[in-house]
Amino acid sequence: MRVRQGKTRIERTQAIAMFSSRWNSLLNWKLHRDNVSAGRRPHECRDLFKVPRNVTKMTLKSALEDLSRTTLEALSGCLRRLEYLAGLRKPKGDYKHWGFSKVYGEISAKKALTSAHRAVVSEVLSTPLRNLEDDVLSSSHEAGMRPEQYLERLARQQRELLPKDPGAGSARHLSSVLRALLGLQRARERNATRRAS
Repeated sequence: MRVRQGKTRIERTQAIAMFSSRWNSLLNWKLHRDNVSAGRRPHECRDLFKVPRNVTKMTLKSALEDLSRTTLEALSGCLRRLEYLAGLRKPKGDYKHWGFSKVYGEISAKKALTSAHRAVVSEVLSTPLRNLEDDVLSSSHEAGMRPEQYLERLARQQRELLPKDPGAGSARHLSSVLRALLGLQRARERNATRRAS
């Protein structure tokens, strides 16, 4: 029995040395699925291959959750998120995001982008104008434009900002919100010029 254990330790030591050598491959060991544990119990072979314990844990997320918690959270303001998602929508109505499609697949990516776009439109339409005014200031600053120019651009792109089949009244509601914001911004700028003169 002692001879068998000694032989096993030598074999283990040799196997570990061969494994750690970067020049040797598994093919050089002549390992095959049929002879790896032949004549040995599986628990005797567990020391042959060391796996590091500090493996990074990856949390699995749905495509929509990943989009919402990473990409869209990085964009400040619901108007910027709306612009971003509208920019991913192609003229036929499909969404295209190469990296997102590679990670989650074409169908899951399209579903997530469509759901997120609808949610952002709902967010814009349900946000009070006072809050949207602040959003316009930060979004226009990020875009490198004056707030009035930014709102005029959004008003021109209004059809592209909406998802395919947006729902009853969404187009009119978005139009009225953008016109109200543009009117408020113009009034603010007129008041600012009156005070300055």
